Order: sequence, then structure tokens, then C-alpha cells
Amino acid sequence: MDPLIILQAGVASGTVLLFATIGELLTERSGVLNLGVEGMMLIGAMTGFSVTVATGNPWLGLLLAMLVAGLLSQVHALITITLQADQVVSGLALTFLGTGISLVLGEGLSKAGTVALLPSFSIPLLSQIPILGPIFFTKQSILVYIGYLLVPATWYFINRTRPGLHLRAVGEYPAAADALGINVHGMRYLYVFVGGVLAGLAGATISLAVAPGWFSELTTAGQGWIAVGLVIFAQWDPVRAAVGSYAFGALRRLILDIQGPTLLFGFANPFYYNPYWGFFLQMLPYAFTVIVLVIGSREAIRKRLGAPAALGTPYIRGERGL
Repeated sequence: MDPLIILQAGVASGTVLLFATIGELLTERSGVLNLGVEGMMLIGAMTGFSVTVATGNPWLGLLLAMLVAGLLSQVHALITITLQADQVVSGLALTFLGTGISLVLGEGLSKAGTVALLPSFSIPLLSQIPILGPIFFTKQSILVYIGYLLVPATWYFINRTRPGLHLRAVGEYPAAADALGINVHGMRYLYVFVGGVLAGLAGATISLAVAPGWFSELTTAGQGWIAVGLVIFAQWDPVRAAVGSYAFGALRRLILDIQGPTLLFGFANPFYYNPYWGFFLQMLPYAFTVIVLVIGSREAIRKRLGAPAALGTPYIRGERGL
């Protein structure tokens, strides 16, 4: 069990979580809570894989996966922003809707065979850096490298640009933003769409880069829910989101490898062929997510963590308060 291999694979699988987490982070920064990440990821994985099977072009599959998931997110935007329905209920319904649609339209895709994949390559010079090079820059998918660029770009956008300032204003004080001429509802629609696009990208990353050639109802395996928890864990900060995503990616890979027949630190592996330990290890990431969500649901703790003040609150023009 090579630690470098585990960390390298963890970065690849962590990229899936990174895209979904950054998307949800931007959505929540605008004041909208979207718990439909899992459904959007699954429909993105299905769309990307099915289009690639039909056309042989993984780039087209990737773009359509992002577009379809983004359009699906607008259902949530319509219900919560325009109709001002409960965001938690709408998000859960979106997960069920996305899951149902993807499984119906994706029936039989698990037997579709191999497809063309997005390219993987090593970066010269950077791949030669001791320890870090083999983990981050050796034989990684192009989407992994895009993930590296997305993190600083998102941080800079939120904290150093005027549109980022508008985003924070809409999520913190929408009434004040409205008074300054910012279209609160329009901004929220936009960032719900961006969140959906990145969730679709996360789903397509699974089927076209990380776990290629396969689609079923187990494709996302609850990673959308982990992404929602990671947003709270990261305190709505893209850099912390990246750290959490890659750490969870490595943990998921470790859980798979630790149950193999190899020696563990030179001793007989107690997890090998042990269904109880396997169940417990697979439960850990989701237990962590539940704990984080429970903690984050308390308003006082949310304020200390830095949650957007208007998160989950519909904006009604002319109404006092947020």
C-alpha cells in the first residue's frame, strides 16, 4: 500500500468533490441553499457518459453535462427565488428529480462498453518535484489541473473583484444590495446556475476521468452530500474547500485500499475480508458530513463560522430585515 499512490488517487477523486463544493459555495454565497447537488451530479454523470457513448467526443459530453445540470438547477431557483418556497424541501426534491431522471434516461448505460476519455498527462518539471510532483502533477486528468486553477480564481473573484463584492452583498444584505441597484433575484438565479454547472462538471468528471467507462445509480455514491458538508467545513472559503476535498478524496481511496490483502504497516491487515470494519470505514465520511450539517444548522454557530447572513432566507423587496 503505497502512500503516494493513495494521495495521487485522492487528488483525482477529490477533484470531483472540489467542483461540487465550489459550485455549492458560490450558490450559498448568494444566499441560496441548494441540497440538490447529488441529483445534479448524477444527471451530469449520465449526460456526459451517454453523449460520449453516442458521439465519441468526451468534450461534447462534458459541455452538455454542465449545461443540463445547470438547467436542472433553475428548477430549484424558480421554486425558491421566485415562488419563495422552502429551500431545504426544494433541494431535497431536486435530488430525487435528478436521480430519477438520470436513472430512467441512463438505463442500460452500464453495459455500453468503453468510451473515449478526457486526456491525462504529466506536467514537465513540476512532476519531478520530490513527493509533491508524483502526487499532484503526474498522470492526472486535465480536469484535475483545471481544479488547481479554479481554487485561486474563485478566491480572487470573491474577495478582490466588484462582481464578487456584489455576490457577497446579495448573500449578506440583499436589501442593501437592492438599494444600490443590484438585481438580487437575477444574481441569485445566476449563481444557482453556476452551482449547477459545476455540479454537472463534477458528475462528468466521475464518468469521463476518475472512474471512466461506467454509469449506474452508484456513480456519485453520496459525494453530493459530502460536498454540502464540506462547504460548512470550509467556512465558505475556496482554499479550505480545496483542502477538505482532497483530504476526503484521499480518505475515500484509503478506505478502499485498506480492505485489500496487503500488509498494513508491516503487520497482518485486520480490515481484510472484515465486513464490519469495511462498513464502519465507509460510514466515516458520511458520519462526518452529518455532524458538520448538524453543527451548521445552529444559527449562532453558523454566524461564528462565517455563513452568509441571508443564507436560506427568501428576499422580498420592501420587506424589513434582510
